[in-house]
Amino acid sequence: MKSQEIFSTQTAAGWVPWGVLAPVLALFFIIVSDMATGPVLRRLVRLDAKGLPVDWWGFALFLLISSGSLLLILLLWVQRVEGRSLAAIGLTGAAKLRCFLQGHVIGMASIAGIVAMTWLAGGLERAPSDPSTVLASGWHTPGALAFMVVLLLCFALQASTEEIFFRGWLLSLLAKKWNLLLAVAFSSAVFALAHFNRGQHWLTTVSMVLYAVFCCAWVWRTRSLLGVMGWHTGWNWLLAVGFGLPVTGFDMNIPPLLVALKPLGPEWLNGGAQGPEGSVVCVAFLVAGTIFMCLRRVPMSNDSTRSSQPL
Repeated sequence: MKSQEIFSTQTAAGWVPWGVLAPVLALFFIIVSDMATGPVLRRLVRLDAKGLPVDWWGFALFLLISSGSLLLILLLWVQRVEGRSLAAIGLTGAAKLRCFLQGHVIGMASIAGIVAMTWLAGGLERAPSDPSTVLASGWHTPGALAFMVVLLLCFALQASTEEIFFRGWLLSLLAKKWNLLLAVAFSSAVFALAHFNRGQHWLTTVSMVLYAVFCCAWVWRTRSLLGVMGWHTGWNWLLAVGFGLPVTGFDMNIPPLLVALKPLGPEWLNGGAQGPEGSVVCVAFLVAGTIFMCLRRVPMSNDSTRSSQPL
């Protein structure tokens, strides 16, 4: 396969890194971002022994600061070093808000369907309410409702940053330097590595890779990040607030919006500590979704109007 432009044919005014350097540079950006935000988070947020927030607002700040730092580093690099516009990394097309919201709804429906299928398969059961926790009060207080909205905005930043970083910048750069298949393989591997936790189930690793491949397929079909940014946001947000289940291994301990659930049975069925994203049901969904995206992709010319086409 030949090299391909995914988003824009704009000629870079600065220096664009070699393909072999891009994955290394991506990991470097992530490390620098973590090192820069670590001291700030330790000052502002109460963290547990694993370095994770122990309360709701701490988690919101964690998302805001860590994602904002990585996004700032990337945007400075793209605009100051590479000399490229935001359109060159996928932030392009008409009806931007509509595309984002459409993806958001699909994302919520996707994770709700995965949780429902896992429940029906016997991998989840209702968790009893504990009167001594905030789970008993639900979302009916002004403070809890405010946090739900704040968390949605923070997840929008976190999910959008990941899509801009891994699919908007890394995928498109590797596709331009090498070819699409290598770009999908290497960008997905870096995504999985960035989300890797030592000791995690092998199925979780497979799911992380397939998650990235699915997002790549969505981006390739629409030639825009807007839809998949919304999808990623809706997926993370509803998983966090809807069922009381872990989000990529983060156990947030917040009152579930829909129903409180807990794992039941083997880890391969429910994802265990990883949450539903590490389950065989999620793997099946991502495989089916990727096939659907590839089969439904329509050829489009390299212009800014192609991303406005609906799913």
